[in-house]
Amino acid sequence: MKYALLLYADPAAPQQAGIEPAPMQEWIDYTKATAGAGILSAAEQLDQADTATTLRVRDGERLLTDGPFAETKEHLLGFYLIDVPDLDSALTWAERVPFVRYATVEVRPVVEGPDAQEMRAG
Repeated sequence: MKYALLLYADPAAPQQAGIEPAPMQEWIDYTKATAGAGILSAAEQLDQADTATTLRVRDGERLLTDGPFAETKEHLLGFYLIDVPDLDSALTWAERVPFVRYATVEVRPVVEGPDAQEMRAG
């Protein structure tokens, strides 16, 4: 079953907690571990939240807002898409995310099956 590990953090959290941010090597090692375990489907780091453009369409009008959709301290920074047997396995991998000690990892199942395949096919 596929799970998205959605990575959220407040950019100031490590400093506020008196913790050094996770070094890049920890992220490289984690990514290699997921790939080596054969569970990695995709992984991407997102640009800073202030580079986002949010789109809404209301009454046929296109409304654009600079910045993220939600006003929050924590921002979506990236994701891992993993394919593991069950939620417990996904949670075990989520616990290993380098910045989990000062950030948030949301573990969300990916919708799969015939309905999802039809939506992708159009």
